[in-house]
Amino acid sequence: MNKLKQVLNNLLECKSPQELIDEGSNSELKKTLNVFDLIVLGIGAVVGTGIFTIIGSAIVGSSDGAGAGSAVVISMILAAIASVFSALSYSEIASMIPVAGSAYTYTYATMGELMAWMVGWILMLEYAIGNITVASAWTGYFVQFLKGFKHILPAFVVNCPLWLRNDYRTMYEICNKYGWDVHDKMPFLHLPFGFEIPIAINFPAIAIVLILTILLIRGVKESTKVATIMVGVNMSIILSFIIVGAFYIKPENWTPFAPNGLEGIFTGAFVIFFAYIGFDAISTAAEETKNPQRDLPIAIMGTLILCTILYILAALVLTGIVPFKAIDTQAPLAHAMRFININWYAGLISMGALCALTSVLLIYQLGTTRILFAMSRDNFLPKSLTTIHKKFKTPHVLTWISGLIVIICALFMDLNISAELCNFGTFTSFIIICIAVLILRKTEPDRPRPFKVPFCPWFPILGIITCLGLMYCKFSAKATSALYFIIWLVIGVVIYASYSYKSKRNEDL
Repeated sequence: MNKLKQVLNNLLECKSPQELIDEGSNSELKKTLNVFDLIVLGIGAVVGTGIFTIIGSAIVGSSDGAGAGSAVVISMILAAIASVFSALSYSEIASMIPVAGSAYTYTYATMGELMAWMVGWILMLEYAIGNITVASAWTGYFVQFLKGFKHILPAFVVNCPLWLRNDYRTMYEICNKYGWDVHDKMPFLHLPFGFEIPIAINFPAIAIVLILTILLIRGVKESTKVATIMVGVNMSIILSFIIVGAFYIKPENWTPFAPNGLEGIFTGAFVIFFAYIGFDAISTAAEETKNPQRDLPIAIMGTLILCTILYILAALVLTGIVPFKAIDTQAPLAHAMRFININWYAGLISMGALCALTSVLLIYQLGTTRILFAMSRDNFLPKSLTTIHKKFKTPHVLTWISGLIVIICALFMDLNISAELCNFGTFTSFIIICIAVLILRKTEPDRPRPFKVPFCPWFPILGIITCLGLMYCKFSAKATSALYFIIWLVIGVVIYASYSYKSKRNEDL
């Protein structure tokens, strides 16, 4: 009985906010970021796959759920509301505990060791697995971009073999769709075999992840400079799409406004929520921020407000130009320009999409590394992983590991399932953050809070309810991603029980 009690005490053991702050202040990470850098990181993480790809699926629908049609703007507002409550909660805690690790660190300060590990594990869905979706989308736009140079580049570059730009699972889906036999070794597929097993490698995705991994090793400030350029190009493209497209809107395309009713709107809200993921990545760079108590809340809320306005305007223009059933789910904005016969601008949008997706990849990779860094520092993972590069002052070992995770998973993971898994991970972390605010208001009432959630406890409670509601919609649809999410949680418990719990105890000896 005493042993069981000791185990329970260990599972519920928390780190005090002050202890976390002291650890962060002794970090070797270089403090170089200001509020502008943080907003760039936020916009770079948020404005990407969602607006250039996922918005098409939210409007049209998929085999896993109905589309919202023109009512996707309501879906966006619902997703934004769910994000706002969580963003306010993130702002309060990030200003209180400005250390690396995001929701993982905040959970450790409020709910104990086991929940901290599980939240860190769940965050891998948001960042590492979410990055697979982004990398796959990057390949699609890169291939489209190359086709614009068909009279300049060699044919084998412009029309590279399918097996060099698709993962293993997608290759099988393509073959099934067109009635091809993948084992026929057909010349137009150019599908090589190894030990009688067909080979498929998403080479562009692997290449861009490797390049960005090397960039992140060189330093977070250098990475932010690249992200600033990408965000500038990206924002210019989207704003010009809104302005140019506004002249081609046909109001009749907005009818029927909600073709699939509330089901389509709520399903669309779950899907389009992927477009809002990323603003919380700002908090993962807290230890590298010059004035985190002031700058983190400003950057988090500023990013969310700017992106929401941008999304709604882009959605209104897109659904106003193209009838919702005719909207392309792979490259909706570029297709919309072709729909109104502005083909040259479709190529420009592909370039903007590449910049946007590159910045998202960069920020997600940064977030993955910093969360793993915090978990390793707490002995949930081997301590040796926290090694800092002597010249660049970055956690280079973990940066390589996070890059390799994306590369390996990108070989076989389905784009849509990885996007929905990312949503499940994000919703869960948002719920945890809202609960953490309520706990800290009770356990640390006198601790300075440079930013406070207004109307507490109602706003955090509303954040919990909205996130749970959107998750329930997907669970009730019995989506494949819901099953995978449960399996992911079980794997996390197994790893904690078999390694992390013992590793923490050995630390105390």
